[in-house]
Amino acid sequence: MTVFEAIKNLADKQGKNVKTVAIDVGLSENAIYGWKKTKPKADDLAKVADYFHVSVDYLLGREELKTTNEPVDLKKLISEKKPTSWDDPRIDWNEWVSFDGEPISDDVKKMLFAIYGDKLTD
Repeated sequence: MTVFEAIKNLADKQGKNVKTVAIDVGLSENAIYGWKKTKPKADDLAKVADYFHVSVDYLLGREELKTTNEPVDLKKLISEKKPTSWDDPRIDWNEWVSFDGEPISDDVKKMLFAIYGDKLTD
């Protein structure tokens, strides 16, 4: 499989076309089409690999696309992301809220956590 074919397959899987991918990664709209006949620059290839979350080696045909057949426990993943208390380090209180430019008290943090809970994280 050529570099172009690998990119086209990945784009097709995401319902995109090669032109859109090129523009999304900051290349000219026909840059990837040009890779049918010329070799891409390493940094351009890296941009496309990052875009699709694959390795450059995959795009070059040196390795297969890694997939997993293991089941994913979505409830577990979601619960691991949720903060469990008002002082969870994933909640950046200084980023989210202050009062008159000053940090808020722990009592206010507890109250806000009780109201908003997991909505306080990114």
